[in-house]
Amino acid sequence: MSSRPILPGATIGVLGSGQLGRMFAVAARRMGYRVHTLSPAEDSPTGHLADREVTAAYDDLDAVADFARQVDVITFEFENVLAATTDCAARHAPVRPAGEVLQVCQHRLHEKTWLQRQGFPVTPFRRVASLDDLREAAEALGLPAVLKTAGFGYDGKGQVGLTAPEQLDAAWQEMAGAEAVLEAFVPFEREVSVTAARGLDGRFCHWGVVENEHRNHVLDVSTPEAPVPEPVRREAIEVAHGILDDLNVVGVLCVEFFIGPGDRLLVNELAPRPHNSGHFTFDASVTSQFEQQVRAVCGLPLGSTALLRPASMVNLLGDLWADGEPNWAAALTQPAVKLHLYGKAEPRPGRKMGHMVAFGADRDDARNRARHARNALGKC
Repeated sequence: MSSRPILPGATIGVLGSGQLGRMFAVAARRMGYRVHTLSPAEDSPTGHLADREVTAAYDDLDAVADFARQVDVITFEFENVLAATTDCAARHAPVRPAGEVLQVCQHRLHEKTWLQRQGFPVTPFRRVASLDDLREAAEALGLPAVLKTAGFGYDGKGQVGLTAPEQLDAAWQEMAGAEAVLEAFVPFEREVSVTAARGLDGRFCHWGVVENEHRNHVLDVSTPEAPVPEPVRREAIEVAHGILDDLNVVGVLCVEFFIGPGDRLLVNELAPRPHNSGHFTFDASVTSQFEQQVRAVCGLPLGSTALLRPASMVNLLGDLWADGEPNWAAALTQPAVKLHLYGKAEPRPGRKMGHMVAFGADRDDARNRARHARNALGKC
């Protein structure tokens, strides 16, 4: 792998074209880079800001090769890309993080097996490929448990909670024969994440431990500097560091954790790109997760991740549009609130349409202000 930096003026290719790519494009263009994006979508959030938007399926390898030949480096905003796609792209431009990282992280069974083999703390799990497998796994792990599709799931999709043996048959039918993973239920006390970056030179940096609150399996509120004991904070950062090193990540990766009884830390999921729980960094950190992704994949020195002010982020889902356009002016009566909308044309229930970041005197004040601003969206 070449260690020569890819300097401003060059072109960065992004596989995927959603809101993460959009915010990446803002950071890249501010630094003087051009941005091309490829995905099956058109008129996409990333495409609105990119210099070139290519609409093609990820398995259209001719289109992928043509795309890769016209950029200087390739990165991701969406990890569910086929191995053949990344292999094809890598023949024409550096791919960062490497396709092997995506192949671990896009498949729950591969991810959990890899984490377990590397010695990282994970929830007990079993592979499930048949109803008999599910029955055996339920007996081994006990109930309650959660059955999840092995590949291509996110935001709670492809998951079934199980509390009694008589639910097994229906749960397996819901998987429609797809390979799955049964995970033991963890009575967690808190969900946290560590979003971190690793440079081409192996340097590691992070934005601390972030507290995450979910609603209906979708991230609702993220607040940095989670109120956890210092040993838990250190362990979470050490685990994240170990994961990025062992995967040889060049770019940004988020590690999601459960904190169980006795402050036991368990890795829940990995996301090998900027993460929703790190959106506060766009406004509240010296270097955002998106600028850091630019720096890392281009081989530049990483920037400071220092938090400038206490902040909190709230998601804006399509549900807010149920009674018409939200009242943006009402939310923005708070001068210390920042609004980010993703340019998606169709609001749907559960769809991430944007987010807001609020600043406060401390983390609790910031979280309250963020929620208050979102509540104001429905007021005339």
